[in-house]
Amino acid sequence: MAAKNHPRAHLYELLKDFDTAMLVTHADDGESHARPMAVAQLRPAAEAYFVTAIDSPKVGEIESNPRVTLTFQSSKQFATVTGCMSVERDRALLDRLWKEPWKVWFPKGKSDPSLVLLKLDPEHGEYWDNTGIQGVKYAFEAAKAYAAGTTPATDRSQNAKVGL
Repeated sequence: MAAKNHPRAHLYELLKDFDTAMLVTHADDGESHARPMAVAQLRPAAEAYFVTAIDSPKVGEIESNPRVTLTFQSSKQFATVTGCMSVERDRALLDRLWKEPWKVWFPKGKSDPSLVLLKLDPEHGEYWDNTGIQGVKYAFEAAKAYAAGTTPATDRSQNAKVGL
């Protein structure tokens, strides 16, 4: 069956095209911090990897409270993934995942000893997909709902919560 019929597969199909995610962490004072992060790798179960420097404030926030949220957004596709993030010092994996454009943030390149991986172990995800036929169906449902004074109906191909 097509990924659109299986929410977990649909979530991965949607996420795999994103190069960047917003990583939301939580400071000790309870404040949430969100920042864009280049996606180093995304696996089919929504396990994700990112690269950062060990002295980055986000590393301290993750070590204090590993519960994080990733958000992904384009003009017609949206997703969130929540779970626990850990700091990994796997140099071999870092070498395999390294992308030369990251030298903008890490001028010493992949051999910089301060580089670490952030690994997300996902627990839950949710997506909203208004592309292709889903977008047409949503526009039709939205028009019907507007005329009736109700909210539009959605189906699993448009929106679903996914246990990971």
